[in-house]
Amino acid sequence: MQKILGTSKIVLALGLACIGLATKGAAAGALPDNIVASKTLTVCSAVNLPPMEFFSANQKPEGVDIDLANELAGRLHLTTKIINIPFAGLIPALLAHNCDVIMSQLFIKPPRLKVIDEIPYMYSQEGFIIKAGKPKLKGPEDLSGKKAASVTGTTATDLMKAANEKLAAAGKPPITIVLFPENTPALQQVQFGQVEAYGVAYETALYYAALAPSQFQVGGDPYFKILTGIGVSKDTPGLRDALTEQLAAMRKDGTYAKIFTKWHIAADMLPE
Repeated sequence: MQKILGTSKIVLALGLACIGLATKGAAAGALPDNIVASKTLTVCSAVNLPPMEFFSANQKPEGVDIDLANELAGRLHLTTKIINIPFAGLIPALLAHNCDVIMSQLFIKPPRLKVIDEIPYMYSQEGFIIKAGKPKLKGPEDLSGKKAASVTGTTATDLMKAANEKLAAAGKPPITIVLFPENTPALQQVQFGQVEAYGVAYETALYYAALAPSQFQVGGDPYFKILTGIGVSKDTPGLRDALTEQLAAMRKDGTYAKIFTKWHIAADMLPE
């Protein structure tokens, strides 16, 4: 059964507050000087997690977040520059002003909102990828005494750590969490049978199960759901407001829905 984080209502309220801060007149004039001068929106993303962001066969970034970034930038008369950064380095890169925004399925959590702003744009779910033919899981606790892969800094890692606390309290062996800096080696661990499962976004699990059904399958129903946002520095409220306004326009004119439908994750769209 799908679970929603206990603080999700707080997170939703905090996240939607970012939308409430948007001004009706937000426009290019409100953008930071460096963006206006360069006419470029620099985007930090961990480009290794389809269908959200990944490299195509010709090594160009594509995916849900990339399409959204390109559309938002275009509406502000900007081009995009995508910087590929490991997930754990995304917020430090934004705080160091190495990029203007984070577009990388960044879950909205109260600790993150203390250091950056996030503009809600979708819901995300968590699940597992397992080897084709393996028994499905009801949740992380089913991995007691087994190895599971995860990417450093992700919610999947935190959820398995929380499961280990429950397992310890019940006198059961913990999950051995094997951490990787990005998606590819974690996925290979499942492929080669080195781990029982890979904790990852449910959207990514669906993608690989459809792409290579003889090798991978979704490890069960999603067990976690959370609001997800575009990361913006607190030093650039004009950019936050401009992006919020354009996102609202995309939702109104149907462009937003077209992007999510294209990548087969319309169920993750924000409700009307």
